[in-house]
Amino acid sequence: MKKIKLPNLGEGIEEAKVSFWYFSEGDSVNKGDDLVELITDKATFNVPAPASGVVKKILHLEGATVKVGDILAELK
Repeated sequence: MKKIKLPNLGEGIEEAKVSFWYFSEGDSVNKGDDLVELITDKATFNVPAPASGVVKKILHLEGATVKVGDILAELK
């Protein structure tokens, strides 16, 4: 199981809002596919899949605020 975490964003940013999931639970993804769009006060960015697999679980839905290090989703 691969855990997808909110990476350190630098510039003192400690949290982001989940804007949009590109995949749903049960969907197959390829390494490098954008999984989720996140918004901060300073920027909008995507978190890519670190490996190919299946989205096992999404832990934070659209609109949720997450902190650096929080697990966003799990890939199997």
